[in-house]
Amino acid sequence: MYIPKHFDEPRIEVMHDLVRARPLATLITLSASGLNANHIPLHLSAEPAPFGVLRGHVARSNPMWSDLEKDVEVLTVFHGSDAYISPSWYASRQENGKVVPTWNYAVVHAYGWLRVIDDASWLRSHLEALTAHNEAAFSNPWAVSDAPYEFTEKLIEAIVGIEITITKLSGKWKVSQNQPEQNQISVISGLRECGNFEAESMAALIEANAKNAR
Repeated sequence: MYIPKHFDEPRIEVMHDLVRARPLATLITLSASGLNANHIPLHLSAEPAPFGVLRGHVARSNPMWSDLEKDVEVLTVFHGSDAYISPSWYASRQENGKVVPTWNYAVVHAYGWLRVIDDASWLRSHLEALTAHNEAAFSNPWAVSDAPYEFTEKLIEAIVGIEITITKLSGKWKVSQNQPEQNQISVISGLRECGNFEAESMAALIEANAKNAR
């Protein structure tokens, strides 16, 4: 991933926060027939340090886990907020008109070695952890144990676990750092006028990043 210096986000804790908030990853692997991409929710554990480990599962019928080049690292991509940035929002537009559209986004790339785990006990523990993480925000969270044991055991037979020990993390936060303060302020205002979740999330990222840079 190309990362200009002003868009680089090297802090592991910030990248981990994005991974936890947006756990649906694009998992890119190499098979005998070429590149393969799957979209899988992954649960992050911060240990082992420094980068942690990702755990997930795929359908047993998915050839990704069986047709896998063992000596090649895999890549997981986690997408944070993104938003179109209109040049009409830039305060500097009134000065010389030299403005163009762009797209802001935050993204994390996690590289690592993938291990296949075909073990019912491991899978049940993983599913409990993954579910607990994603249900935590609800007032009445559902747990795996709420379903009949025989029912979930049957479903577990149809999946295979994957574990990725992270060897490298790259973070790119393209959130208007290359713009003067007046443009950052006007872009935040423009985004908030859009009135949707993604635009508001990007406005908050620009605002937080600007504060950290001061």
